[in-house]
Formats: sequence, structure tokens, C-alpha cells
Amino acid sequence: MKKYSREILVLLLAAAIIIVYIIYQSKKELQPNTKDHITVIEEVKLAWGFPLNSITIDTAIVKQNQNLSDILYPLGLNAQAIDKIARNSKEVFDVRRIRAGNKYYLINCDTVRSPQHLVYEESMINYIVFNLDSQTVYRGQKEIDTLLQTSGGTITSSLWNAFVDNGASPVLAVELSDIFAWTIDFFGIQANDEFRVIYDELFIEDKFAGIGHIHAARFKHAGSNISAYYYNNNEQIGYFDDEGNSLRKAFLKAPLNFSRISSHFSNSRLHPILKIRRPHHGVDYAAPKGTPVYSIGDGLVVKKAFQASGGGNYITIKHNSVYTSQYMHLSKYAPGMASGVRVKQGQVIGYVGSSGLASGPHLDFRIYKNGTPVDPLKVEAPPVEPISNENKEGFMILRDSLNIRLQQIETHKLKSTELFVAE
Repeated sequence: MKKYSREILVLLLAAAIIIVYIIYQSKKELQPNTKDHITVIEEVKLAWGFPLNSITIDTAIVKQNQNLSDILYPLGLNAQAIDKIARNSKEVFDVRRIRAGNKYYLINCDTVRSPQHLVYEESMINYIVFNLDSQTVYRGQKEIDTLLQTSGGTITSSLWNAFVDNGASPVLAVELSDIFAWTIDFFGIQANDEFRVIYDELFIEDKFAGIGHIHAARFKHAGSNISAYYYNNNEQIGYFDDEGNSLRKAFLKAPLNFSRISSHFSNSRLHPILKIRRPHHGVDYAAPKGTPVYSIGDGLVVKKAFQASGGGNYITIKHNSVYTSQYMHLSKYAPGMASGVRVKQGQVIGYVGSSGLASGPHLDFRIYKNGTPVDPLKVEAPPVEPISNENKEGFMILRDSLNIRLQQIETHKLKSTELFVAE
């Protein structure tokens, strides 16, 4: 009897196991196969706003004397359609400004037809899209990637060469000369002067696209440290020194870019042509003929004339009740220059030449204070719009943060991947 009871128990246990297995399998079959139901979403790459995976692109370059009509006629558009496109583009882009050498692209979203869009690249960043079906036109801009960079070095020959030697874009030298134009005479840069700068580099489609924002910079020039910090709180915007004074002065430090001083202010100088000693109440900047000459400050043109006995073509600008500046030996004047015309600081007023009594192309630059000639290199113009008391604390916080980064450049370069956030 016990034997049968044991056998029955085994059979019941086996039956229970089989039932549990059947239930488990039935439930498993009811569960969805997650592997079969996963949807992989791939990022669609765009070009000028069009998905690259659904278009075809033909690339071409604008030929010499080629205009919009020359490009569109072969695509089957008639004169009426082309005229409508040109008229619709007036508020967006002047089609007469299509330049030889620039690229354009024909976008086809339907391979059985001719292209539906023409994309003209106005620059590395900006492009124009012509919808050939609707004859509409709109502007676009490529995505710009910003990378924080730093550079520092010692000047051995020129500011331009110093940046090249340190692996930085020489364009940075031009940008810095603009920032420090009121503070540093870049014609007086000396060997062993030093620079440090924190700035952004711009990239489009992994290609270098230029210099972006400069956050801070410092020059060690003639034994002095001169710093510039960019501050913007919507009330006050610009570059300021360590004390919160604006780097923008009433006058530019020099009236032209990148040259050398060939003659200084003197009460007795041997004239290179007349071979006699006489006062030279100006500074001569040697520069190639045609180099643009800028007004050092806002003012009124009070004289535009030719002086055969010396100065040649010259312009005199009255800046205020105290200061007047003069620019001599010009090869020609900038368009619109005439007595009574108001000019802005940094505006081109003429071009370097050798008119009058001159041994070669140069600018004779003079400044008068209350009618008396003064050495342009010694004129100290007061700063304008310093940081207000209300903004002082915020500026000091930003200054100290940037100062730490500038100090770091003295020992090592910041990694380009470090993030910089100015609040």
C-alpha cells in the first residue's frame, strides 16, 4: 500500500512540474520580443537644412561674368521664372552680387526631375537658398562650433610672427591691435615684449572659420603690464583695464596699421630733400603707397588741400575745442572727404602716398593742442565710460576669474576643451 502511495505521489509531482512548465511557456509566448520591436533612430545629417539621406547634390563654381540667368537657363527655367526669383530676392540678397569663384549647389529631392533648389554660398558661414519651384528666396547660416583657445608668447620680430610662431592665427594680431589701439602703439612693439590671450576659435564643418570673441588679453610692453577684459552686462559693453577704465580712449594711438616710425617729432631735423635743419612737428610713419589712413577720433574736416611746398595732399580734422590732427603726403583722399564733413573715429580719410616734398611713401601725422604742435606719441587722452559703481563688483569678479586664466598661460596653455563661462 505504501508502495502505491509513493508512486502516486511521484506521478502527481511530475504532473505539477509539467503544468508549471506549460504555463510558463504560454506566458513567454505572449510576451513581445523586445529585440524585434526596438526602433533604431539614426541622426539625420543636414546640409543647408536639407536631409542628406534623401537628396542628390551637384556642386559647381560661379564662372567669370556668370550671373543667375546663366546658371538657371540650362536647368529649364524660362525668363519669366528667373525674373520672378530675382525680384523675390531683393529683400534677401542682391543677385548682382553673385561672385565668380564662389560655390553653388543644385539640390534635387526628386531624381526624376531637374533640381528644385539652388544654394549659393555667399561666404563660409552664410548661404542663400533659391527655391526654383516656388521662386522664393531665403537666407541661411551654417552651424558654428566654438572652441576656447589660449595663446602666449614672446615677441622676437613682429606681433604677426609671434602669433604664427606660437601656432595661433595671425588674424588674432589684427584683432588685438584693435582692442589695444588706444593704449599700445604697435609701431613701438619691442623685442621681448610678451602677450597672453584667451579667445574663441570658430569652426564650420570641422574647418577653421576665423577668430571669434576675445575674452581677455595682456601685453607686457616696455616693462608695463597692460590688460584688457571684456565685460558685457547690457548696460556697459567693451574692454576694460584692471581698474575698470575703458580701453577706448578719445583718440586712436596711431592713424594707420602695422608700419614703422621713420622720423620722430623734433624742433630741429635735417630735411631729407632740402638738406637743411628745420622743425618737424609730426611723426612720420613709413608705409606702402595706398595704405589706408584713419581719423584718430570723431571730428570735423576743416581743411582738405594741397601744399606744394611740403605737405602735399593733406587733411586737417578738428576733434574738439582743444585738439586738431593733420594727415600729410596722402596719395589720394577717401571718397566723400571735403571741408565741413564729419568723420568718425577709425574712418578711412585717405591713403598713404608721397605727394609734396617726400623722399618716399609715408604719412606725416601731426597733433595740435590749443593750436600748438605736440608730440603725437606723448598725447594722453582720458579714458571714456569707466565701469560704474553699480557694476564694479560684477566686473571685479569677472576680472579675477579671467586673471587666473591669464596667469595660467604663463606656466602652461589651457586645454582647448576647458569650458569658459562668464556670468
